[in-house]
Amino acid sequence: MAQPNSGCDCTGGPKLIFSCSGAADTAEICDRAARQLTKRGVGKMYCLAGVGGRVPDIMENTRAASVILAIDGCDKDCVKHCLREAGFTDIKHLRVTDLGLKKGESPANSDRIAMVVDKATEMLGWS
Repeated sequence: MAQPNSGCDCTGGPKLIFSCSGAADTAEICDRAARQLTKRGVGKMYCLAGVGGRVPDIMENTRAASVILAIDGCDKDCVKHCLREAGFTDIKHLRVTDLGLKKGESPANSDRIAMVVDKATEMLGWS
């Protein structure tokens, strides 16, 4: 079984994670899960605002990614839409409400964050 290595995929660039960080409870879960994924070395949380603002080095680094994971907190899919508007179409997408969480009814706690971390880890190819 392969072990995480700071989000780097030896066959290409890093595995980048873009997270919802909005005002809702589900957004907090997304943000905290992305930070945990980075700490574990499963991928690297990256700057969605930089993509939205088309910051040149952030765009370049995102283009070099081997995998892009968008974690959205609700069905508005702001993260996915932001990435697509910037020209990124090969995106793995995780919507936390599809895991049974309800926006406005799911305060961030360790169990909910762990559920998102586990699903994202699976999607990024780590077991």
